[in-house]
Amino acid sequence: MKITTTPIEGLLILEPKVLGDERGYFFESYRKSHLEDAGNTVNFIQDNQARSVKNVLRGLHYQNNPMPQAKLLRVLEGAIWDVAVDIRKNSKTYGQWYGIELSAENKLQFLIPHGFAHGYAVLTDTAEVFYKCDNYYSKELEGGVYFADETIGIDWKIDISKAIISEKDQKQPLLKDANNLFL
Repeated sequence: MKITTTPIEGLLILEPKVLGDERGYFFESYRKSHLEDAGNTVNFIQDNQARSVKNVLRGLHYQNNPMPQAKLLRVLEGAIWDVAVDIRKNSKTYGQWYGIELSAENKLQFLIPHGFAHGYAVLTDTAEVFYKCDNYYSKELEGGVYFADETIGIDWKIDISKAIISEKDQKQPLLKDANNLFL
């Protein structure tokens, strides 16, 4: 598996080695030792899966200390524009975002560690997203950032006027007002 760093410390792109022939393909989608070799010691304990239609925008979400969630995402069907925003207040890249297209076709995976808000926009008619988490969800510790915060300036790769966004996500605070406990 090829592991690539991004301009924001901690965000990693994982590219599996795909073996294919006339029967189809096979690849190892996760091997803990590959992440450990890259200096990452995430211990995943839960898998989640979500299906969404075109122009759905989910996010930006995070979970605060003491139960933050690192995530490893991949797409089983369709394509998404996946975004992580650095919300670590003492980070030199605080408030910066990084986006990547994840698709069933490219089979890329995106590792998002603690201290990031996360969201994605669906680029195809449907998309099925699968992700691992290293902590259980806690409603009391959930946090969010407004997806259209101008100080962040995310390009979601969809027409925002056509975006399908939950009421909860439309009411998230700006980054400067978010209940963010990451230093």
